Amino acid sequence: MSTWRRLHVKVLTARALLTSRRETRPHTWTLIQSLSSGSALRSDFFKDLEAQLAAMRQKAADALPGSSWSPLELNPNLPPERADIVIVGGGVVGWSIAYWLKQKERVRGEVKVVVVEKDTTYSQASTVLSAGGIRQQFSLPENIHLSLASADFMRNINDHLGVLNEDPIDLQFNQSGYLFLASEQVAHIMEENYSIQRNAGAKVRLLSPTQLKDKFPWINTDGVVLASYGLENEGWFDPWTLLNAFRRKAVSMGVFQCCGEVTDFKHSTNMVMTADGEHLPLRRIQSVKVQMPNSLEYQPVECAIVVNAAGAFSGKLTDMLGIGFGPENTIAGIPLPVEPRKRYVYVVHCPDGPGLDTPFLIDYSGVYFRREGLGGNFITGTSPEESEEPNTRNLDVDHQFFEDKVWPSLAHRVPAFEKLKVTSAWAGYYDYNTFDQNGIIGIHPLISNMYFATGFSGHGLQHSPAVGRAVAELILDGNFQTLDLSGLGFRRILTQEPMMERNIV
Repeated sequence: MSTWRRLHVKVLTARALLTSRRETRPHTWTLIQSLSSGSALRSDFFKDLEAQLAAMRQKAADALPGSSWSPLELNPNLPPERADIVIVGGGVVGWSIAYWLKQKERVRGEVKVVVVEKDTTYSQASTVLSAGGIRQQFSLPENIHLSLASADFMRNINDHLGVLNEDPIDLQFNQSGYLFLASEQVAHIMEENYSIQRNAGAKVRLLSPTQLKDKFPWINTDGVVLASYGLENEGWFDPWTLLNAFRRKAVSMGVFQCCGEVTDFKHSTNMVMTADGEHLPLRRIQSVKVQMPNSLEYQPVECAIVVNAAGAFSGKLTDMLGIGFGPENTIAGIPLPVEPRKRYVYVVHCPDGPGLDTPFLIDYSGVYFRREGLGGNFITGTSPEESEEPNTRNLDVDHQFFEDKVWPSLAHRVPAFEKLKVTSAWAGYYDYNTFDQNGIIGIHPLISNMYFATGFSGHGLQHSPAVGRAVAELILDGNFQTLDLSGLGFRRILTQEPMMERNIV
């Protein structure tokens, strides 16, 4: 009997448990539903927790003796600690040099090149703020040959700068030519320049006032005695596209791009004596100090060669090395004669203006204009007189300058421009060579491993393909191979023998 009672108690207990489970099951199901609805959040929480635990375990392991762990995070944007060549200035000239250095290397990766640019947005870069013109109508054979070589490069740009699996490059190269107008006072200079240009291989034609009017009826020929018209390889293109094409190709070939500013050099100095008994400090750069943007962090980069392609501000680099601070009337006392000069570009709208055959016109007053697109828009401007050079502290535009100096000459030469509207404007810097308004290409006599590519005074963009090749030849081959540009070296500044370019716009 007692056995039966014990069995009965167990059965009742089991029933009670089952009843209890049935009663709690709805609550349990509700909890499960609640957990499942927040499963994604719970999963993310546990993933983050596991990732943090893993990071802690890894850091603890790295902290053991022999580990390279450091509590300081490495900046992935720092340039490498060592390079063969550091190019200071990532404008179109700097990137052209970088491209040609990699193009000429015999073994892929043989030459380690770093390009340092302080503003990779290029908001104040001379390259993208220019009028984008290219011409052969210069007075110096060197400039004519640079233009001819660069025009050929641009016509075949995809053969040079095309990148596999990337879109083809469209420079929007409009070969409408340049048209220079001459008054009676300067017509003889135009005739002399014409002979030099033709002998150098440029296709140029001289036009009388009657021929000029027949070809371009919208021109007022008053005061024009002679005109010079470029028949090929002249016109304008998109500067940003050329810059980006050089950069894209160079990076694809292994060039390291660094956003930073060169603020100092580490260099050695040896005193040498000239034949005249003058003692001169001969410097050799050992490393470049690159300051990172918006940071106190910097990276010294050891290098064998430095290229000064810093454009309007290239003089700051030579100042850091003491160039130009030596005794007066000595080589050490001659500074790099390159400084920023501000130039205004105005965009005007004139529906009744010249048509699609409009060339890049340069009036003898100095005022220029060219067509911009297809909607009756034009860009125009002029260089100020030496005594009226604007302040270069900023790139603010002087709109009164257009009213006083540009519009009167513009409307006189093209009567349709009497009715126009200024729609926008900008300002940019020339890397202006105060010595002779020509580029400086080559090595500095007192800095044994600094090469220059600066001072082009407004024609650096159009010459950049040929200049890049020339500098690469000078560095890797020891001399110029394709174009003899030795006359554009620093020596002419030391000997005070300017190579004046008479066709500066």
